[in-house]
Amino acid sequence: MTSKTDRTREICSLAPIVPVLVVEDAAQASPLAEALVAGGLPALEVTLRTPAALDVIRAMAQVPGGVVGAGTLITPEDVRNAKEAGAQFGVSPGATDALIAACEAEGLPLLPGAATCSEAMHLLEQGYDVLKFFPAEASGGVPALKAIGAPLPQISFCPTGGVSTANAKDYLSLPNVVCAGGSWVAPKQMVIDGDWSGIEALAQEASKLMD
Repeated sequence: MTSKTDRTREICSLAPIVPVLVVEDAAQASPLAEALVAGGLPALEVTLRTPAALDVIRAMAQVPGGVVGAGTLITPEDVRNAKEAGAQFGVSPGATDALIAACEAEGLPLLPGAATCSEAMHLLEQGYDVLKFFPAEASGGVPALKAIGAPLPQISFCPTGGVSTANAKDYLSLPNVVCAGGSWVAPKQMVIDGDWSGIEALAQEASKLMD
C-alpha cells in the first residue's frame, strides 16, 4: 500500500505548529503570512470560514517561503475553489469519500480529520497515514491520542482544536504527533491591530516548541 500523504508529511514537518487562521480582511493576508513565515512557521492553514478566505489564500500564496493550505474543506467545490486560489494543501475536519476523491482529482495533498480508531483505520485503508486529530481536546486530548497510537503506530497526527501554549508541548512529545494546529499564534485582536511584530514573536516561540 502506498501512502498518499508523503507531501502532507513534508508540509507538517516544516515546523511544530501550523497556524490555523480565520481572516476577515484580505488586506491583512500578506503581512500576516510574512510575519508568521519570518517567525519560523511556513505552513499556513487558512480556514474557509470567512467570505474573504479564498482571496486571503490568493494573497498568501504569493508570500515567499510560505506554504499555504485551505482548512475547513467540506465539499468537492471547496476543494476546487481552494486549488484555483493557490492552496498547496487541504485540511478537513473529517473525511468523506467525495472529498477525498476531489482532492485526488485536483492533486491537492489532504490532511483529513479523524477522531476515532475506526475513522483513522478507514483513512489508512485508503492510503492516508498522516491525519488531523480533531477536535483534539474535546476528543480526549493527549491521553486519547497516546492510546490511539498504541494499536495504530503507523499513523501520524496533527492534533488541532484546543491546542494552546499550555498543552502544545505535551502533544508534540507524543511519538505519533508530527505537528499541531494552533490559532494562538495569530490572535484576532493582534491581526485587527496589525501587530505583525507581535505575531512574528509568537511564531518564533511556537517554532521552538520541539527544541
